Amino acid sequence: MSRFIYRESYGSSPEVKEYYQSSDGSLTVIDKSPKFTSISQFFRSVFLPQGYPESVSEDYLIYQLWDTIQAFASSITGTLAAQALLKGIGVGDENATVLAATMTWLLKDGTGMLGRIVFAWLKGSNLDCDAKRWRLFADILNDFAIFLEILAPNFTPIFTPIVCTAGVCKSIVGVAGGATRAALTQHQARRNNMADVSAKDGSQETLVNLAALICSLIIVPVLTGKDTLIWTLYILFTMLHLFANYSAVTSVVMETLNQARLHLLVKGYLCNGLIENTKVINYQEPVLWSTRRKFRISLGVSVQKICKTPKDVEIMEKLFQNKHYMIGLNLNTRCTNIVLNENCTTLDELEACYQAEVIEITYNHRHSIKNNHQIELNSIIDGFNESDVLKILQYSQVFTQKTFTGFIDILKSENWETKTALLCADEWRAKWDHGGLTDKTY
Repeated sequence: MSRFIYRESYGSSPEVKEYYQSSDGSLTVIDKSPKFTSISQFFRSVFLPQGYPESVSEDYLIYQLWDTIQAFASSITGTLAAQALLKGIGVGDENATVLAATMTWLLKDGTGMLGRIVFAWLKGSNLDCDAKRWRLFADILNDFAIFLEILAPNFTPIFTPIVCTAGVCKSIVGVAGGATRAALTQHQARRNNMADVSAKDGSQETLVNLAALICSLIIVPVLTGKDTLIWTLYILFTMLHLFANYSAVTSVVMETLNQARLHLLVKGYLCNGLIENTKVINYQEPVLWSTRRKFRISLGVSVQKICKTPKDVEIMEKLFQNKHYMIGLNLNTRCTNIVLNENCTTLDELEACYQAEVIEITYNHRHSIKNNHQIELNSIIDGFNESDVLKILQYSQVFTQKTFTGFIDILKSENWETKTALLCADEWRAKWDHGGLTDKTY
């Protein structure tokens, strides 16, 4: 007679074992796992993060499936480009010299290095805030670079400049693609397992590239010298690549707030009285272009941007004396500048951007707003009609004070993350008290 002791399973996998103690005291282990579990478990452990699916975000699988498709398509078009480059630098041409080929390759790599540095300097801080948009941008630019490389051998006199341009594009792809991949991996890792998720993503990509390599070995001999067929395959695989990338980034559901997602949330809150959940807003978030605004929002600017005269300082101190931010509105340049206090928190940044969005949406969607606070909103509209900046700021702040706390509470109930935000704030911070305003940067 055996006595049941333990039953164990490996995460959420179907691998199950039961332990029994027999009458003579010996321990018996019975494997209750379905057939072929060991094989499937092997592939899970090799290519999926430990603890999958509980250890990753819900959008992990669909994103990785589309990412696998796009990686395969990109590898095939990359092979076509590599073949064209080798032809362009003289492989197979008895008149070509090693020196000329080497110089072309060095110039290509050198311009690419410079492009990488310049792009990281100009746009590095924006990659976290709009990871999905920059991820798609990187893949579109990669396809353009491959197009240039395939095209280059047909323009021998300017072959080197074309190849160098493609090198710059690919260097930008490397920066934008690598940085946004890290941001998306951080989103997907739910057990502080970013390294594991990243490593398994690398294993998946390596497997896909290996499959693409095998396909390339088969098709390259067939394609050699057949330009029409090469361009046909390039177009087909590029279309597949772009579609898969668009599907991949739109499948990502991020809970953190950036400017685009906050804009959609505030717009829905003012126009319909509703705050959509994370899936709806992420689906609506633009990934091909930035959010279209009438007033551009700049967060974390210098005090000099909003205070030109002593009177401006006096107005700002009075209007925002109890806040950790100040807002300056320029109706001519259509820019909303936000100064942040050195003691501001993420919630203060959200409140400042919320007020800026109230101003933007009241101006741009005044006819579709359905809200209980019509007096303040109508006063904001009157301020625009009268070109009275002070009136716009006063009543938008009154509206913000009445509604912001409730707005944040609803966000939390819809599983939005409010402790951290990706609002792309610049580094200027100011200190204001009864002694006046001073700038500080760090």
